[in-house]
Amino acid sequence: MFDRGTDHSPSLKQIEINTIAASYAGLAERVPDVHRHVLNFWGKSDEAAKILTNNAIKGISEGIAKACQMYGSSEAVVLFLVEKVSRNIFDQRCLEMELWNKNIRVIRRQTLDVYERGALDDEKRLFVDGYEVAVVYFRTGYNPEDYHDAECWDARLLIERSKAIKCPDIATQLVGTKKVQQEIARSGVVEKYLSECPKSAERIRATFVGLYSIDEGPEGDEIITKAMEDPESFVLKPQREGGGNNIFGEELKQLLGNIKDGPKRSAYILMDRIKPQTVKNYLLHPGSALKLSECVVELGVFGVYISKCRKMIMNESPGHLLRTKSTEFADGGVSAGVAVLDTPYLT
Repeated sequence: MFDRGTDHSPSLKQIEINTIAASYAGLAERVPDVHRHVLNFWGKSDEAAKILTNNAIKGISEGIAKACQMYGSSEAVVLFLVEKVSRNIFDQRCLEMELWNKNIRVIRRQTLDVYERGALDDEKRLFVDGYEVAVVYFRTGYNPEDYHDAECWDARLLIERSKAIKCPDIATQLVGTKKVQQEIARSGVVEKYLSECPKSAERIRATFVGLYSIDEGPEGDEIITKAMEDPESFVLKPQREGGGNNIFGEELKQLLGNIKDGPKRSAYILMDRIKPQTVKNYLLHPGSALKLSECVVELGVFGVYISKCRKMIMNESPGHLLRTKSTEFADGGVSAGVAVLDTPYLT
């Protein structure tokens, strides 16, 4: 997001990293066509020509296709691990169709389907309903509710033990947790992993805002005290994914007061609250009248990364996702009905 900072000079600041079920690539790729059509309809062809092309879903499909090629069986399929009821199925279908166009078969199954009808052979190949699985693509598995009984954990363990390529594997998923991101922000950690590229480490660190541990101990006690004294300057983040879980303002102060003397505080981190630059825009929601609103935008950059042990095979940035929401909402994404998909316009 663009942070205005104390001197009101905007700079890009990182909100978080998501390493599982990163969605809306399929729909985001189509939004530029909508905006070009609207601008051309109103005779603004010069403005329409400035709308950026977004190849997010094409790049992601190429990454999965590369993983299938590495797996080495033309008969193996890609398993989309999905929720029982998906509100975002059309976005998933965009990726599915791209893979079918590459002659890669896709099957959709739930976690319990894997438990009930999945198995490993002697070579650790994963089979589900008789299909050999080359790649498991997770669109579920990041909420506590996704593991509602022991069978779900057994299914996840079965997948992790298999030779199928995981998107993501459990280690990569954990990298996306708030606690790991907070630890990466500690002094010297980025520099440790980029010791041969100090300028890159410096550029990355410049995008960080303060991320703080509130684990039990003097360090955690000190930052909790600061946050309770000035709750508007912080965001309380639980170890959750999927959006809509962050805590602000008086609710933050009240929750910290309730958990500050016990172990439950370790389930959260604190982050400096970004003061984003605002823009005026019209947000199109079904059943709602159009009105000019004060908005903030959040830019997501999709990444495709494949590695084999410590060897990097692919590392690409195929596209982007822009979400715009009214300033009347502190938190919440597209699925929550708060934000809308948007397109960057470069002047």
